[in-house]
Amino acid sequence: MSLVHKFKQGENYFVLDVNTGAVHVVDELVYDILDDDKLKNKNEIIAKLNGKYDEEELSEAYDEIEKLVGEGILYSKDQYEEIANGSMEDRDYIKAICLNVIHGCNLRCKYCFADEGEYHGHGGVMSIDTAKKAIDYVIKRSGPRKNIEIDLFGGEPTLIMDINKEIIKYARDNEKKWGKNIRFTMTTNATLLTPEMMDYMDKEMGNIILSLDGRKEVHDKVRIKVDKSGSYDDIVPKIKEMIKKRTKGKTYYVRGTFTRENTDFYEDVMSLVNEGFRELSLEPVVLEDGQPLAIREEDLKAIFENYDKLYEEMTRRKREGKDEFNFYHFNIDLQGGPCVYKRISGCGAGFEYVAITPQGEVYPCHQFVGKEEFKLGSIYEDTFDKSLAKKFKKAHIYNKPKCRECWAKFYCSGGCQANNFNFNGDMNIPYEIGCKMQKKRIECAIALKAIEN
Repeated sequence: MSLVHKFKQGENYFVLDVNTGAVHVVDELVYDILDDDKLKNKNEIIAKLNGKYDEEELSEAYDEIEKLVGEGILYSKDQYEEIANGSMEDRDYIKAICLNVIHGCNLRCKYCFADEGEYHGHGGVMSIDTAKKAIDYVIKRSGPRKNIEIDLFGGEPTLIMDINKEIIKYARDNEKKWGKNIRFTMTTNATLLTPEMMDYMDKEMGNIILSLDGRKEVHDKVRIKVDKSGSYDDIVPKIKEMIKKRTKGKTYYVRGTFTRENTDFYEDVMSLVNEGFRELSLEPVVLEDGQPLAIREEDLKAIFENYDKLYEEMTRRKREGKDEFNFYHFNIDLQGGPCVYKRISGCGAGFEYVAITPQGEVYPCHQFVGKEEFKLGSIYEDTFDKSLAKKFKKAHIYNKPKCRECWAKFYCSGGCQANNFNFNGDMNIPYEIGCKMQKKRIECAIALKAIEN
């Protein structure tokens, strides 16, 4: 089991104490002394490294490390397994929903997990009555939680903006009565945005996710219209205008996807930066093995090289103090980070977070929609399968054998449950290629934040 994780990023050496999350920037000597699972015997270390370092220098460094081990700063013990297992019987309350207001889209993206917005035969538009019932359903099950997040999702939600406005009005008219703060977010391909729509979204959306895949030639190959033409030229001016309208303190990010056809995605990130965007996410596509755009094991070398290039670019900009940008996957808080429970259980899909379809069916998240064995209930029947919810809650890092041994477990929280199931038929078996990419991103993120601090 990894108790520390050491890695080199750029010209620097890093050591992460897995269980406390403490990060140490070290020299090569200390880096060479340490092993992942335990501190070896002093004489063994000196014998191993005596040809590379002076014996006295080795001895002094070893003694300092041994002191840190004694103080519980390195090779610390796991504090969280008992918390994880002890919380299984706690009552859960829903805090966020993905409101699938429309299962339909005006684009035909080649990698779409949702069958071009149709969700594998579960198409349709959510009526305002269904939306109101969905919100009531969640409020009823939110218990003492004061802050509730509702993501207006699709398909493409701006196709039915009038319904979205009615949904938001219903929440705003009632949130004080409910004793809740409702925060809306929206994920949109931005093709249909109008000035009036942008003004409204800026006022009502706590966060807006705007889809764009980077370079024009990359974007237009995969994010295509019904007539097979590209959408880049339609989207970019509207995203720029939407960002310009964002009120101070309200967030957005431009989110893209890369596939095996653009493993040089560093160029796509820089294309987005050069367009003036500063809040970015470019994420690896997740597709079944054999799909032409699916990422394969042989693609990882190029992908890792591009994460390295991105790290170097962001480090340079931070050092120079100009033209900085945020890359979503490189965001880590080394001081506090997410709460213990989130580090163990991840996004909370299935017990703290649910997706609701236009027909009022309840699923653990939007990626499970259409998989009947994962249907949690119905808002019309006012049902919720607590045993299935408990199954999701128990799919935490301590019930995933590979995760228990992994240094990155408190950062990825066991990975995406949908991806794990889709690739392995079991939520407790991680999606391996996704794990490898995640670990590389975490190393870059830790290094970036440690140097900054």
